[in-house]
Amino acid sequence: MTSIKKPSSNIRQGFKTGEHIVYPSHGVGRIVAIEDQEVAGFKLELFVIHFEKDKMTLRVPVPKIVSVGMRKLSEPTVLKKALETLKGRARVKRTMWSRRAQEYEAKINSGDLVAISEVVRDLYRSEAQPEQSYSERQLYEAALDRMARELAAVDNLTETEAIKLIEQNLLKGPRRLGKGETEAEADVVEAEDDTDTEEAAA
Repeated sequence: MTSIKKPSSNIRQGFKTGEHIVYPSHGVGRIVAIEDQEVAGFKLELFVIHFEKDKMTLRVPVPKIVSVGMRKLSEPTVLKKALETLKGRARVKRTMWSRRAQEYEAKINSGDLVAISEVVRDLYRSEAQPEQSYSERQLYEAALDRMARELAAVDNLTETEAIKLIEQNLLKGPRRLGKGETEAEADVVEAEDDTDTEEAAA
């Protein structure tokens, strides 16, 4: 299969070269080029998207951006709602951890900033609380990373500053269950009650 690349004009479907975008399954990236590529006689326009932190470049056909859910960075109103979400009560369902983990992953990969902030809120643990299991920690860090990268891109912050801002908002939320507290004083259902065997061993 041969392909002939040539630069295309710098704007397609409202997206232009040089701007940051959100690609649901990878987070924040930057459009570095829009190319025309000829493959087996067919002309294909591609967004060339670079994800700096992951050291990865994707080529996405222009007509596919809707189906993959690629979007512009969140508006300030959405960002404000996501930060407000962090201050809310953690909502932890009394279901098997494996099922909840799937729901958290789906939220993270949805590319929806408010949904991602819900995962950060629900999996956050203060120093007074029991430690997270390995898989909880992984999901929490994945959600925190996605949220921080978008916040940094929108507000022109470093990732460290963005994480600090997220953590400040988490600390403004209701007190969560700490060591020695009763459930009546807590705002979160203990995840430990319903973890499956594999998770408990982690």
